[in-house]
Amino acid sequence: MLPTMRVIVFASQKGGSGKTTLSGHLAVEAERSGAGPVALIDTDPQGSLAKWWNVREAETPAFIQSVFSNLFQDLDKARNNGFRLVFVDTPPAVTRAISEVVSFADLVVLPTRPSPHDMRAVGPTVDLVEARKKPMIFVVNGATARARITSEAAVALSQHGTVAPTIIHHRVDFAASMIDGRTVMESHEAGRSSKEIQELWTYLYDRLNRTEALEAGWNGDTETDEHGLPNVNALGRPAPSFGKRVLQ
Repeated sequence: MLPTMRVIVFASQKGGSGKTTLSGHLAVEAERSGAGPVALIDTDPQGSLAKWWNVREAETPAFIQSVFSNLFQDLDKARNNGFRLVFVDTPPAVTRAISEVVSFADLVVLPTRPSPHDMRAVGPTVDLVEARKKPMIFVVNGATARARITSEAAVALSQHGTVAPTIIHHRVDFAASMIDGRTVMESHEAGRSSKEIQELWTYLYDRLNRTEALEAGWNGDTETDEHGLPNVNALGRPAPSFGKRVLQ
């Protein structure tokens, strides 16, 4: 478990990128996997994430009612109340207010659908995140299985930053699961969509743990991965660069 509270912000200039559905699913999976307590914050005036949470029967994750101007204080309260993870949904825009939200992020997730319009809209969001010097991960979302444009989108996005290895495909069960306040892991746990969300969260959680290791004073004596980050164990502590055993 991460020793300090971490904030994950979902940002995209393009509407319909799937930020809300993805943030809700990943927050639930984080709680299910034992990484909580987890809280959600919805800064989108449309309030789609808040509406979903209001019809949700499960008590977790928690929801924090907040606005741009009070975000600093609300995050501070969440930290004092023992929350380990906070997922923040943002409106589809690139504004000064969203830039301020990004400034609180330990990780920014950029959901991107594999379409020409979505790909062209990535630039301003990337510029905003880079201006704040925040780590970001692209997530190819709403993809069509076996479509050539999906792999092309992943390659194109990789020119601007790290792309999550798990692609979230467009399936009816994934979108429909949000209707009654649940997620696909709760309505179709054995399905492919559920597995994709689980794999994506495992990857994002690992990235957060590696960032934690760096901030804890990693001194360079640990092997690094292909992204230049230290290999760490499940506790976020650097793994030794010797005595490793490769499972066949």
